Amino acid sequence: MTTRDQARRRSAEGRMDAGRPTPASSASSTPSLPERLLTARERKGVDLYRAERDTKIRARYLAALERGDWRELPGAVYTKGFLRNYALYLGLDPDDILVQWRAERGDNPPSEPVIVVPRGISAPRQGITLSPGLLVAVLLAVGIIAFVAYLGMQFLRFQKPPTISVTDPAAAVIEVDESATSYTLRGTSDGGATISISTPGQNPIRTTAGPDGTWSADVSLRRGRNEFDVTAIDPDTGNQADQPAQVFITVPFSIIQAPTLTVEQPSDGATFENGAIPVQGVTTNASTVTVSATYLGPTAAVAVPSPKSGGSAAGAGAGAGGLSAAKPPAAPAPQTVQVAADGSYQAAVALTAGRWSITTTAASAQARTTTITRSVNVVFKGVNLVVTISGGSAWLKVWVDGQIDPATGQAGKTFSDGKTVTFSGTTSVEVRTGNSGSTLFTLNGTSLGSLGKAGAPETWLFAPPAPPTRTQRQ
Repeated sequence: MTTRDQARRRSAEGRMDAGRPTPASSASSTPSLPERLLTARERKGVDLYRAERDTKIRARYLAALERGDWRELPGAVYTKGFLRNYALYLGLDPDDILVQWRAERGDNPPSEPVIVVPRGISAPRQGITLSPGLLVAVLLAVGIIAFVAYLGMQFLRFQKPPTISVTDPAAAVIEVDESATSYTLRGTSDGGATISISTPGQNPIRTTAGPDGTWSADVSLRRGRNEFDVTAIDPDTGNQADQPAQVFITVPFSIIQAPTLTVEQPSDGATFENGAIPVQGVTTNASTVTVSATYLGPTAAVAVPSPKSGGSAAGAGAGAGGLSAAKPPAAPAPQTVQVAADGSYQAAVALTAGRWSITTTAASAQARTTTITRSVNVVFKGVNLVVTISGGSAWLKVWVDGQIDPATGQAGKTFSDGKTVTFSGTTSVEVRTGNSGSTLFTLNGTSLGSLGKAGAPETWLFAPPAPPTRTQRQ
């Protein structure tokens, strides 16, 4: 501070002390300049540091203005600039603030030129300036938001399955004219979805829905009930419709029409290496299918092996040479099975070794029938030995092709009455039983019964075409 300013300050302080009012008159005077500034800032709701950022005036100078500590300020010229900008920021009249500042300083009418400081603040808040860095940040934020929105849409798409509906026929179950051989299914789905139409026993039919979601497909009809399952598949995600649509179209039969019958298995003249013969095929205008079998005779060089000396075979004639002519086996009871909705049927016939005739008969509700016969050969391969425990429990130890079978183990195993176990080998199966009379054997489909007496421990070797032989293996 210059000598001139110090002299002026001392003179002003002397005048102010001389004319200072009493406490009573001071209480009724207007607020001082520091009080007005402090009150205006508090009313604005900002602190000194916020005011410093907004006005670009150091907080220490703003605090000095609010305390009236003029000595802390850099000089009169700067002080007037600070007061003008601070008054504008606080919403006060800058000229009025300057007049009060001069009055409280004790200044005479200003003899020095008034310096008008440019107004750096035109409003309490400045507008946003788009700098290059800010613009890049905004574009980056917009890109991230767009990418997240895209991921959300894709996630919802992957989660949402396509829809499917059938509009023609309008009802899920219909009956058409008996001459109908095809029908055009129509419906709606998502645009571009793959429509799959499947029916039992046939390959699925596929078509694609148009951009508007409509689709159509021609399906073949057979007499009787035709079942179609219609679903939609999103080709991009692989999602299928939650609830496939079902359509049932019935083509009525003529009352006088006999069933049609196809036997897919067995083929005529087929040879089977075990006795489980599958019988299956397709029929129309039939409600049931009956399967029966007739024994035609042994295959070439087929004979029933009988045990050698030392045993008796129940159900098998004893032969001094070890082989005896096979007795004609009993034919299995006929089987009647229901025809499925798609016209298919299936059954299984258990046959022993030999030549057999299998007859398949389809019957309609009007008792009209259609029959197809197939001949088959049953020739067991290797050794297939079925052991049944009957009349009491029995301890067994079994060797298959000379090796201990895991089913019995090295120590053997006790099987309860009614238990049946099967052993299969390439060349031989050897059985040690603790109760020969309760151990029944069926070799390659031929029942041999028990080969010894009740309670007698015996070991039997089965190696066809040789007959069963009693051995000393323990």
